[in-house]
Amino acid sequence: MEQLSFFAPSTWSVSEITRYLRDLLGGDPTLNDLWILGEVSNFSRPSSGHLYFTIKDSAATLRCVMWRNAAMRQVFIPREGDAIEVHGSIDIYEAGGQYQLYADLIRPAGEGALYREFLRLKAQLEEEGLFDPVRKRPIPRWPKRIGIVTSPTGAALRDMLDTIRRRYPVIEVVLAATAVQGEEAPAGIVQAIDTLNRVARPDVILLARGGGSIEDLWAFNDERVARAIVASHAPVISGVGHETDFTIADFAADLRAPTPTAAAELATPDRNELIPALAEWRNRLGRALQVGTNLQRMALQGLTNRLGLSSPIFLLRNDRQRLDELSRRAGLALQYSAQLQRVNLGGLQQRLTSLNPVSVLARGYAMVLRPDGSVVRSLVQVVEGDALNIRLSDGILGVRVETKSTENPG
Repeated sequence: MEQLSFFAPSTWSVSEITRYLRDLLGGDPTLNDLWILGEVSNFSRPSSGHLYFTIKDSAATLRCVMWRNAAMRQVFIPREGDAIEVHGSIDIYEAGGQYQLYADLIRPAGEGALYREFLRLKAQLEEEGLFDPVRKRPIPRWPKRIGIVTSPTGAALRDMLDTIRRRYPVIEVVLAATAVQGEEAPAGIVQAIDTLNRVARPDVILLARGGGSIEDLWAFNDERVARAIVASHAPVISGVGHETDFTIADFAADLRAPTPTAAAELATPDRNELIPALAEWRNRLGRALQVGTNLQRMALQGLTNRLGLSSPIFLLRNDRQRLDELSRRAGLALQYSAQLQRVNLGGLQQRLTSLNPVSVLARGYAMVLRPDGSVVRSLVQVVEGDALNIRLSDGILGVRVETKSTENPG
């Protein structure tokens, strides 16, 4: 019969042993700061923003989690099957009873030096203000000309052109072809951006290429390219690689697109949006034309009035009216003057009538005339025997002077 030992070990609960192991792992400095190499599998990124994935090698697997705050700072986002190096600390996930790596940084395997250079240049240019959102220029809503900087033989160009034709076929597209991979690519990209700005003067520039490794995309991590983007007169949209790829060009660009196709979509309006916009512009144009026409009509009427006041016809019309007025006044003056003259003439006629010799004769007087018709006014004008005519009021008497005397018969 087996006997019970009085010194049997105490019994632990699952929570207690898990917490104990967690304290052990948390107290190991090596497990709190380490890089682990492996291949990505079971990668997921739920709406919470956290990253969940597993890294594995030929003999083992390790579950990993990256919290949202760290994920938001992560430039490189791995994909299924990528070989990566993950930095973080080992801890116990109590609810699952398993240890896992809590990651704070992910980089492509074997690309540590390039990644460090990427971070160094990013920090330098960010310090200079090249990535400042205040510096970013707005993308025009209705561009007339788009410049594209990419390889003429890549699939990215075909995808962008298809997108542009589908969304906004009326736009003009100018390609500045250049290599987008290799040692000569940065200088070619810089020259292409400069040429577009000097010659084509586009409203917006698309800088794009398809996806690839960090080495394939390294031309877009060049300092010269970043400065050319910032110095560009036209705003630049970057569409380099896939959604999880980030380059220095993306931070320097005025707008980052996750893919070349997305860059073309961000640069062009949907032609279906043009219908209401055109209707609105038509209405606005109609109202502007109506207002402009009314203003011009009022201005024309004002000029017509001013011209009428200065017109010879207007002056003639005024002069004609004045002439009529003066004629009327002259007529009245003449009429009044004629009346005065008529009254005057009447007075003169009365006076003349009263002085007429015939009138005097009618009162009993006579007029002595010589045969030649001259009036005899004095005795000295005649001698005895002269033949004279005596003019009476109703006729003439012929007489001969027999005597003459100076005595007054009365």
